[in-house]
Amino acid sequence: MALKRIQRELAEITKSPPEGISATTVDEDLFNWRATINGPPNSVYKGGVFHLTIVFSHDYPFKPPIIKFITKIYHPNIDNDGSICIDLLKADVWKPATKVHQVLGAIAYILEHPNPDDALVASVAEVYNTNQAKFVKLAQENVKKYATAQQ
Repeated sequence: MALKRIQRELAEITKSPPEGISATTVDEDLFNWRATINGPPNSVYKGGVFHLTIVFSHDYPFKPPIIKFITKIYHPNIDNDGSICIDLLKADVWKPATKVHQVLGAIAYILEHPNPDDALVASVAEVYNTNQAKFVKLAQENVKKYATAQQ
C-alpha cells in the first residue's frame, strides 16, 4: 500500500507542485525524497532556497513521513538537526488522508508565520517574542549564509 500511495503522491506533486515547492526522489528510491521550499516572499526567509529530506516508512500513510531540513535555518520551530515542529507531523495528530504536499505547504506556512508557543528552540522563540529586529537580522543572515540556490 505504501508504495502505490507514494507513487501517486510523487506524480501529483510533480504534475502540479504547490507554488514555491518541489520534490523528487533521491536516486529513484521512492521511500526517500528531497524537497525544496522557496522562502515565502512575505517572510524573513524571502530569497532563500531550503532543502529538506523526506523519508517514508513502509507503514505510510498510517505513519507520518520523517521530514527534516537539510538547509540550516534560524527558526523557533526548526532545530539544528533540521527537525520540524508542526502538528501535522506529530504521530498522534497525523491522519492517513494527509498528503506530502499538504505537509510541505504547512512547513512553508510556518516559515512565514513562526509559532513560538510550540517552539523546538526556546532561545530562538525568546528572541522572536522579545526582539523582532534581532530575530529578523539573525534569520536573514542565516538565509544569506546557508539558503542560497547553490547550497
